[in-house]
Amino acid sequence: MIETGIIVNTHGAHGEVKIQPWADSPEVLTGLEYLYIDGAPVRLLSAKVHKGCVLAALEGITDIDGAMKLKNRTVSMCRDDVPLEEGRHFIADLVGLRAVDSETGDELGTVSDVLLFPANNVYVISGEREMLVPAVPDFIDGVDIAGGCVRIRLVDGL
Repeated sequence: MIETGIIVNTHGAHGEVKIQPWADSPEVLTGLEYLYIDGAPVRLLSAKVHKGCVLAALEGITDIDGAMKLKNRTVSMCRDDVPLEEGRHFIADLVGLRAVDSETGDELGTVSDVLLFPANNVYVISGEREMLVPAVPDFIDGVDIAGGCVRIRLVDGL
């Protein structure tokens, strides 16, 4: 399971909820059949993106009172329900990876966060000093989830 958002409010009088997604694209939530709230599967009846959030109708939630009970709850998804393109990774799988210099093999620290920006994501590397590394091929030489590391191409000023 991967935490993928939080229910931030209700929407309308018929039990829809407003989900703030924790994904690089809120559309990923609209294609799911189930979301998981407190570990329990809940069928997603409908979902649409609105102003960066997802408005969702959930099975069993038919009024504003039911939706209000879900406010501030974390929403998860099953990682197997979302096929990733080659070279794409879940943020949850990146955080905690060792960061190594692709040229020397020296350890630089660990990926402590991934910042989401419109142009590209940025890996936060925490070690002796903190580095912000754009997640683009000029800087990222490779990601090996199974091996537990990301190889970083150091350039002047990084």
